[in-house]
Amino acid sequence: MTLAIVHTRAGLGLEAPEVQVEVHLSNGLPSMTLVGLPETAVKESRERVRSALVNAGFEYPLRRITLNLAPADLPKEGGRFDLPIALGLLLASGQLPPACLENTESVGELALDGALRRVEGVLPLALAARRAGRRLIVPWANADEAALAGELEVLPADHLLEVVAHLLGQTPITPHRLMRPPEATRPLPDLAEVRGQFQARRALEVAAAGGHNLLFAGPPGTGKTMLASRLPGILPPLTDEEALEVAAVRSVSGLPLRAEWGRRPFRSPHHTASAVALVGGGTRPRPGEISLAHHGVLFLDELPEFPRHVLEVMREPMESGRIHIARASHERRYPARFQLVAAMNPCPCGHLGDPRQACHCTAAQIQRYQSRLSGPLLDRIDLQVEVPALPPEQLTANQAGEDSATVRRRVLAARECQLARGALNAHLAGRELEAACGLSAADRAWLAEVLERLRLSARAYHRVLRVALTLADLAGASAPEREQLIEAVGYRQLDRLLKG
Repeated sequence: MTLAIVHTRAGLGLEAPEVQVEVHLSNGLPSMTLVGLPETAVKESRERVRSALVNAGFEYPLRRITLNLAPADLPKEGGRFDLPIALGLLLASGQLPPACLENTESVGELALDGALRRVEGVLPLALAARRAGRRLIVPWANADEAALAGELEVLPADHLLEVVAHLLGQTPITPHRLMRPPEATRPLPDLAEVRGQFQARRALEVAAAGGHNLLFAGPPGTGKTMLASRLPGILPPLTDEEALEVAAVRSVSGLPLRAEWGRRPFRSPHHTASAVALVGGGTRPRPGEISLAHHGVLFLDELPEFPRHVLEVMREPMESGRIHIARASHERRYPARFQLVAAMNPCPCGHLGDPRQACHCTAAQIQRYQSRLSGPLLDRIDLQVEVPALPPEQLTANQAGEDSATVRRRVLAARECQLARGALNAHLAGRELEAACGLSAADRAWLAEVLERLRLSARAYHRVLRVALTLADLAGASAPEREQLIEAVGYRQLDRLLKG
């Protein structure tokens, strides 16, 4: 046999398009030509594969070798094609039987002695192989990750010799099975540790119940970061499907998958992070913080300290729940359905409105500082809450508030109502939102007057409705009433002040 075809997959973000490794042996001077849009690491596989075959005791074909990675217009990156190329050479040279790789895909990087090394992004590949109804050969270091795909026959190996022995029927590889990873048990910060700040606690509960974006503003040391870090403790656990999506993003980022299984991500990048670090991209596009926070929380502390252009790139993903990174030769799509929680000081020194200490900033400095947050960005933040400095008697009072477990039960009950509608309130579209709210004519007229007085946009109007609907869910009401509308509008006061 002089022509062999081996199946594998490329890695394009969370997509894993099929690649056929076509190997043809012909007469002529010994050489190897590799085509199919390979990048440098793929081109170097020629040397790794040659050494691995020779050192493992196989015959390297001394003929003219043509390797085609089809489709030819799909970019190929990394060392994941080493094992499929080696198997293709063995198949084309007759060292493996013709039908041994039917319904089989393989992936893995080869060491010079034939050992198999782990590669990144195996989980999306495994999910695609499962959908195609094929088994998958992987390095042992990727076995647990591939097995997360579920109903997939995963064949792990440490060396090329083990793979060949299995394909020849000499020493079959036992399919790897993995029980569902145990949920994370590390305790999360508890709301009971927060003293006072009842309005901020209430806003945190509303944000958790409806998936709303949240902004805390107040002087330094009032508990903004402390409050934000308590949000994961009142959020529901990830579903199995959501956990797989989160794991897939971590897989292509080269991060461990099992440490926080079932727990919603909490990402907190520093304010010096670049736009690429936040939304993803780079020479070899990678997921950014908004994708690593998928189905979880993205916390931006000191929000105005982030460069304005960095914050502006988040506006479209906040609406669509995904990020599309386009380059001249390729593109990537990553999910980004995150919940934004941010904290900021009211002015550069942080003491504007602080009764404990006078603010020394000029009006121009305050305006410049607050104008770093654009109106369109603020429009997308549903809850904007002032976190004032607490009087000493509240700080020293030996009275704990509700713990996270109690608040979480209310959040879960409110989310049950939303799941019956088909989506979280924060993600309801306009027509669905209007139908779910069912406002009376009097409430509509009142709300229109309030929106006019506060100069809120049409987007802010829908945000108010979403928050009011969440408040109704928390109260066990079928639809928001005037009481919930008033409270929801109250969460937009900071929006009006910051926009002047």
